[in-house]
Amino acid sequence: MKTKIIALTLMCLCTHLFGQKPRARDLGVPFYGNPGKLNSITDVEGVEVGYSTIIMGQGKNVIGEGPVRTGVTAIFPRGKASKFSPVFANWYSLNGNGEMTGTTWVTESGFLETPLMITNTNSVGAVRQAVLKWFVETNWYKGEDWWYTYPVVGETYDGFLNDIYGFHVKETHVLEAINNASTGKIQEGNVGGGTGMMCLGFKGGTGTASRVFKIQDSTYTLGALVQANFGFKDNLSIAGVPVGRELKDTLNYELKKPPKSNRQEGDGSIIVVIATDAPLLPHQLKRVAQRVPLGIAKVGGIGSNGSGDIFIAFSTANEKAFSRTKNVTTESLSNDQINWVFQSTVQAVEEAIINAMVAAEDMEGINGNKAYAIPHDLLVKTLKRYNRINN
Repeated sequence: MKTKIIALTLMCLCTHLFGQKPRARDLGVPFYGNPGKLNSITDVEGVEVGYSTIIMGQGKNVIGEGPVRTGVTAIFPRGKASKFSPVFANWYSLNGNGEMTGTTWVTESGFLETPLMITNTNSVGAVRQAVLKWFVETNWYKGEDWWYTYPVVGETYDGFLNDIYGFHVKETHVLEAINNASTGKIQEGNVGGGTGMMCLGFKGGTGTASRVFKIQDSTYTLGALVQANFGFKDNLSIAGVPVGRELKDTLNYELKKPPKSNRQEGDGSIIVVIATDAPLLPHQLKRVAQRVPLGIAKVGGIGSNGSGDIFIAFSTANEKAFSRTKNVTTESLSNDQINWVFQSTVQAVEEAIINAMVAAEDMEGINGNKAYAIPHDLLVKTLKRYNRINN
């Protein structure tokens, strides 16, 4: 027992000194499945992720001045350098009280032609416009004289902590997220589009996880990235333990008055991006996106009326599948082999949400409204009491 406490103390010290936030597995939270090297969506070769995090001001909200607690997340399926390199994709919405632009053409065409961007509810238009301008300036379409495009931009609502009607996300922030996009380890918690988000009664934000699985003689990777901003605290479940109920009276979010926030418990949304290198066709990726809610349900999500639960899945396989002029040959898994993909999706989504919450930190926003991070010590203590972590 003493050894465990010492290890946890040292881990927290390293986090403080070197800026490496602990993840759910670092606390001993058990999960099923085999994660990739980084346990991140960037375990899928070629995928790049970048952020712009905007944190300014404190105190009373003055529209247009702040406080500001928001940002932008950029995801490139094959990296920025590849430019226009469409991937097979499809999407699904569990509850549609939200927005993800460009998805009708993703379903119609079967391809995702642009990076995926995530921000706050009121900044979708600004982000979309900035991406279009960036396409022009960087020759995204590789010299084509005529083209049309529909940037894919998703959102969740951060108005409890952020001056959301101040429209603080600008072109410079979109470009920052794009320029910061890279492979390798990525930050979690209060970063990017997830900066001002809340989840299942605690501070939420951005999280990621991955799974590696084998089908016959081939090994594949699947990764999930979530912007988690949903759910009732009473429903929070971690490793099968009713953590939300156990911590029901612990660190509830604080609402300072005046003025009053209209946020109701359980309001919010979740955007989920699934990436895989398994060869899947658009109709199969629709089936993958439809499994995302199972991972959300495992942690306590119910797809509430006020929630925008919108998910998109893409495959980086079949790199030469897109052509405007030629017939192409593609490869795909058979439907009888796809269960491993479904299982990995559920597992990665579940862990990514918990990673977002574990990495998040307390945040005070507009009018002194405050969201508390889930307390690591109490989480570990609760899981031990239910024998989910060995002493």
